[in-house]
Amino acid sequence: MSKIKVVVAGCSGRMGKTLLECIMQAEDLELHGALDHVDSAAVGKDAGEFGGTRGIKISADVQATLRHADVLIDFTRPEGTLYHLEICQQLGVNIVVGTTGFNAQQKAILGVAAQKIGIVFAPNMSVGVNLTFKLLETAAKVLSHGYDIEIIEAHHRHKVDAPSGTALGMGEVVARTLGRDLEECAVYGREGVTGERDPSTIGFATVRGGDIVGDHTVLFAGIGERIEITHKASSRATFALGALRAARFLKSNSAGLYDMQDVLSLK
Repeated sequence: MSKIKVVVAGCSGRMGKTLLECIMQAEDLELHGALDHVDSAAVGKDAGEFGGTRGIKISADVQATLRHADVLIDFTRPEGTLYHLEICQQLGVNIVVGTTGFNAQQKAILGVAAQKIGIVFAPNMSVGVNLTFKLLETAAKVLSHGYDIEIIEAHHRHKVDAPSGTALGMGEVVARTLGRDLEECAVYGREGVTGERDPSTIGFATVRGGDIVGDHTVLFAGIGERIEITHKASSRATFALGALRAARFLKSNSAGLYDMQDVLSLK
């Protein structure tokens, strides 16, 4: 069986390097190309310098790099991902999107593109996190009355968006299960005299510091007890390995917008 030809976007970044290393170790995948933004010092260098396959030059030419590829894995920024998405549509290349920070309009663009190509879009590619999403759905059903819900997340000092996409994804799972709209019930910060807590809200707290890869806790606080569902990542490899599972999933599925719950058959 032929190997799946993978292109990695943002290959000189922390997540990009991890993806390159994991692809090197996968018997059914091969690195077809490596992309970075035009101003990156990595452009023109060998991907082997960043943990990838030697002999492949890092490029800023998206069109040329994606030609004849099977799938692009993209953990960059919303604007860059949407540009890559446009080229993927033109060439018929599927895409795994691990980028966070999309607004509603940008997410809608992904939905339109999914009519032409296969897209796996998830706020977190970790297998463990996506199992946690399923556990949260069950917990929210059981703890739907009498429990206050707070989501606490922590990441490294370099993360630029807050709350994290994963924290928001957890909030969306809980809100949807409870029949609420997260945009209406989310509270993203408390300061001063805030008054008594509204029981219909879902609170978010953000921590940034050091080299924390990613910690997430959803707290269900009742009278006399509290339930905490926590996921802690100690290596970016967990996200990369999940993204590779998503790439394999797209190889055998038609155009459409999927998430990791589809990839892991959790729906």
